[in-house]
Amino acid sequence: MFVTFVHRHSGAAVISLKDPIRPMRMPPIPTKLLSIMACLASAAVSSADRSLAAESSWARGPEGQRKADQGNGTYLNPILAGDRPDPSVLKHGRDYYMVHSSFGSVPGLLVWHSRDLVNWEPLGPALKRSVGIVWAPDLTFHDGLFYIYLPVLNEKGFTNMVVSAKDPRGPWSDPVDLHIGNFDPGHGVSTDGKRYLFFNGGTMAPLSGDGLSVAGPVRKVYEGWRYPEHWDVETFAQEGPKLLHHGDYYYMVLAEGGTGGPATSHMVIMARSRSLEGPWENSPYNPVVRTQSASEKWWSRGHATLVEGPDGKQWYLVYHAYESGYYNLGRQTLLEPVEWTADGWVKASGYDVARPIPMPHGGEAVPHGFAYSDDFSTDKIGRQWTFFTPRIPIADCYRYEQGALVVKATGTSPKDGSPLSFVTGDHAYEVQVEVECDEGATGALLVFYSERLFAGLGFSKDSLLEYSKGDSQTFPKPASIGRRFFLRLRNDRHVVTVWHSPDGEHWTKHWMQFEVSGYHHNVAGGFLSLRPSLLATGNGEVRFRNFRYTALP
Repeated sequence: MFVTFVHRHSGAAVISLKDPIRPMRMPPIPTKLLSIMACLASAAVSSADRSLAAESSWARGPEGQRKADQGNGTYLNPILAGDRPDPSVLKHGRDYYMVHSSFGSVPGLLVWHSRDLVNWEPLGPALKRSVGIVWAPDLTFHDGLFYIYLPVLNEKGFTNMVVSAKDPRGPWSDPVDLHIGNFDPGHGVSTDGKRYLFFNGGTMAPLSGDGLSVAGPVRKVYEGWRYPEHWDVETFAQEGPKLLHHGDYYYMVLAEGGTGGPATSHMVIMARSRSLEGPWENSPYNPVVRTQSASEKWWSRGHATLVEGPDGKQWYLVYHAYESGYYNLGRQTLLEPVEWTADGWVKASGYDVARPIPMPHGGEAVPHGFAYSDDFSTDKIGRQWTFFTPRIPIADCYRYEQGALVVKATGTSPKDGSPLSFVTGDHAYEVQVEVECDEGATGALLVFYSERLFAGLGFSKDSLLEYSKGDSQTFPKPASIGRRFFLRLRNDRHVVTVWHSPDGEHWTKHWMQFEVSGYHHNVAGGFLSLRPSLLATGNGEVRFRNFRYTALP
């Protein structure tokens, strides 16, 4: 017989087995007492289950999608579910605007609007054409114009660009290349009106007065904050500087630790200075935010913007994080209250970001999110749908025709095609679409992470195409499937099932199911997410009709 001891350490149960001991003879327990003990245990478990369910249950938006605003004066993170990484938030009057990394998705840089920091409505993309891989933008306002500074990696290497607009709803200018390397730009303006861009690694460069060119060399002004060596992090990776002038100081909010790797990697740190050119003093409260243990719900919390709440009193950090068990949903956007200290620093207010938090005071809700189902009567390219690294100009990729989205076939498989995808933040969902292919084209429905990982099903003129683990296999096509057919895909907590139908009424389940929990950055790189996608490959065009999305409980 072994005696098992359970104790608590850092919020996790630790079990240790001691040496075997001789069994002891115990007196029999009366049946009535056993019944009472069983009832008490059952009640305790039931209560714990209800408590856990209450902590992890979200309000539901269109089609059952997860929604942060609980409708009872609290919100439950994430404020934007799904892959919305590197948030840059701007408060402008009573309005908030936010933009995220879009990487190879085109159109990119979808701009969001809110008035309470919890409910967000999409406005439209600020980037209409492909310029390369785009990440960690900075949204700012200066002298009557909105600017988004964006780092880009393309065939020429690293550079930074900028787009501008009089209104966040657009139209946005064509990108202007600043011809400067580094990444993660953060815009700052000194009290004398001079403009600067800060970058990864504690570097900065002066900008011209119009913000459309660099006016001097890049130089290092900040060394970062050194965390304890024994911490489990991916790498130092000082990045994502966001600048704020508050009181007598300029504050810089940064990320360190790396956004991938161990769950405890990413963190939020702060520094301040009386001059943008330094010297910069590290906060005694660093790290302001960090995941302490993989037992927490939200992993690798970092890359934050510090923003004033609607009431002008409460302040918040908006940052991204991975959800435990759902790396493949990407880095989701969270909101955490913080407070100013008497010595002029910011520290966390002590809320558990996995539990309901009081709604910001003084704001008003805008319609949150949007429905993913699409009858293709309205152009939602850029608002919902984006092409993955399109090989041709966006205007040539698609058109609308009598209730159909007509997509030009490119490439031969998901490896070299341009899937049309959208971000979802639900743990389980089902999608369905009607497909009609030209004779030389293949139409498919799949979940797509990148050209390295995908899973789903498609049909060409003669074949059934099965996509899995970044590869494809060809099988004979069922006789019932013609050039017009229907596909349905269910992703139920990483288990993907696909069906096909000749008429949308009689369905055949595909013989292979796919487990996709490993389709994420720590396996395949790219900082992306697994997304429902439509694919057109081969020659000619593919028509998609009546796309339906349903979040599953």
